[in-house]
Amino acid sequence: MIFAVLVAILVSVGAGVWAERRHGEGAQRAVQRAVKWALWGIIPPIVIVITARLELSSGVGAGIVFGYLVLAAVGLLAWVIGSRVLHLPRSSTGALIVTSILANTGYLGIPLILVLLGGDEVGFAIVWDSIISYPMAFIVAFAIGAAFGDHGASDVRDRILSFFTKNPIPWAFAIGLLLPDAWVSDGLFDAMKILASSLLPLGFFMVGVQLSAEGEHGTFRFPPPLTAPVATVLGLRLLVAPLLLLGIAAATVSIPDAYHLQAAMPCGINALIVAHVYELDLRLTSAAIAWSTAIFAVEVAILAPFL
Repeated sequence: MIFAVLVAILVSVGAGVWAERRHGEGAQRAVQRAVKWALWGIIPPIVIVITARLELSSGVGAGIVFGYLVLAAVGLLAWVIGSRVLHLPRSSTGALIVTSILANTGYLGIPLILVLLGGDEVGFAIVWDSIISYPMAFIVAFAIGAAFGDHGASDVRDRILSFFTKNPIPWAFAIGLLLPDAWVSDGLFDAMKILASSLLPLGFFMVGVQLSAEGEHGTFRFPPPLTAPVATVLGLRLLVAPLLLLGIAAATVSIPDAYHLQAAMPCGINALIVAHVYELDLRLTSAAIAWSTAIFAVEVAILAPFL
């Protein structure tokens, strides 16, 4: 299962590279249209249905609280490093924060946990993905994009309004919370999960287009340059986040192993949607996703013979 996901990633990135080299700006315009299509057509029904089926009163546990504390700490560290240490512009600081707090816990995390830890831990993986990753991706990350992006907002009021006018997700999330789960059949829930899987190839197609567009004189460069901001994201996402969770759990109570793995997942592809909508630093965003996913793929290749 996990290798099928990795193959889909490679094919999608390759298709994006080919499209950009073949069609140039046409491919980039197609990505912009695809982002709007996904944001307004695909993601809202997914969020409504999955939110309606969440059981917030059970299966959450202390690990979920710890997860939010860890992501808050990582986001704060990203802001301090980006703005105070690296002195990045606002759009790059926003991209650094978003890529540091968003993890690919759905498309990569759940299959990996199924392979490594077995079916007993998959439920915990899904809880983390649903209770932490979805709100972080579609509420928190969009709020960060509205606050830091170069999308034409001139003051705080405009940035707050842009969060609600350029982002249908808060409305979908509210509808999902109000919708009785009895109204969501198992078939509809399964259909939304299949629909959500379509975001994986779309997201990595976008990564391929973006990386190719940044190549000098049309020459594709992979891996992309490992700049200080990209290295910062890798450190925060792949090292600091899981180590913080490990430390908190060791000092308090034991949490499911699946939570620890979910905290260590590479950057989530939803960061690219946020970056496109609010004009965050696309170069930093795509490079962080590419590097973190590549590192993850190498780790899986090394571990595969022992599974």
